[in-house]
Amino acid sequence: MEIRNLENLPIDGKKIFLRLDLNVPINEGKITDETRIEGALATLEFILEKTNKVVVASHLGRPKGVPSPSMSLEIIGSRLAELTGKEVVFVDDYTEQNLSQVIDHLDDNQFILLENLRFHKEEVANDPVFSRELARHFDFYVNDAFGAAHRAHASTEGMAHHFNADCRAGGFLMAKEIRALSRLQSDPGAPFTVVMGGSKVSDKIGVTLNLLNKCNNLLIGGAMAYTFLKYKGFNVGNSRVEDDKMDLVEAIYRNAETRRVNIVLPVDHVGAKEFEASAKPVQIDSEDIPEGMMGLDIGQKTIEKYQEIIVGSKTVLWNGPMGVFEWEAYSKGSRAIAVSMAECRGETVVGGGDSVAAINMAGLGEQVSHISTGGGASLEFLEGKKLPGVMVLLG
Repeated sequence: MEIRNLENLPIDGKKIFLRLDLNVPINEGKITDETRIEGALATLEFILEKTNKVVVASHLGRPKGVPSPSMSLEIIGSRLAELTGKEVVFVDDYTEQNLSQVIDHLDDNQFILLENLRFHKEEVANDPVFSRELARHFDFYVNDAFGAAHRAHASTEGMAHHFNADCRAGGFLMAKEIRALSRLQSDPGAPFTVVMGGSKVSDKIGVTLNLLNKCNNLLIGGAMAYTFLKYKGFNVGNSRVEDDKMDLVEAIYRNAETRRVNIVLPVDHVGAKEFEASAKPVQIDSEDIPEGMMGLDIGQKTIEKYQEIIVGSKTVLWNGPMGVFEWEAYSKGSRAIAVSMAECRGETVVGGGDSVAAINMAGLGEQVSHISTGGGASLEFLEGKKLPGVMVLLG
């Protein structure tokens, strides 16, 4: 799959609408993870070298069409100014103000950042009038927001249709994401191992079934492991389980057997009596979890087993943490997977917000082949779905 290349657009001195994914976590007025901002810089800086008439747009959170100070992009504008060395002109009333006039008065050291697109209900609704109004000020449309490419919103899909095909393109991050994820689907080196974690089997059934067509090993961790273990007849105590999704687990096993995929489950755990960060961690040295206990991380024997498989693989995809990694007592499993990903000599891809956070917490983000900023977009792409924000950029 090839999208139109930004480098081929004649953008010198032209007006550019640049859709980025600046949807970063913010806590008490501070950005806590800059992965998506850092991922957007290459495209932004490339365009700024060609023209100063640049308008950056993004969403942040889910304000549901209502302006909210806690989801304002103003703090992100300040950070972009620091990183680019440019002055960011913040525009919060772009539906009322003549944006073309603001663009025309920019000097060489300035660019524009629009306030949160989702403060307008028309953005999520992909409203045709809103899409047309966004597009009318610009000569070219560039989308580098892979993390929002699975949404048919005004800024990711609707407004693109108001540009000729040769006047719209994907940014460098968008192209990088598509190349890395496409390799996992087309011709991954074997053995190909998928490490799947997180809370729910139901959230990842589509991508799991699709990846079973290509992978050799499927390692399960996180809360979803307890649903698999219960399906296999083990006791899971008070662990989180999707009792109504056993048919999905059965479908995974049935497909894995047909394709001779090795499904590996935890053989020991770290658990506690309560779901609290302060709860005393208990080592559980078997697949079975005692009554009154809940699993909150994989145990040491499982870590060693998973590490051996990962390090020996030629391709690895990791999506989802192995436990409640944000609590120190239950972060060892996810940290160990991060170390294994860094030690693997093959192609290593990390996808999903929590997995990305875990590998960044371990300080190992630069030691893997690709970190996907996509989250839900990554999962839908790997599931084989057509993403609206990608389809409008195809050459």
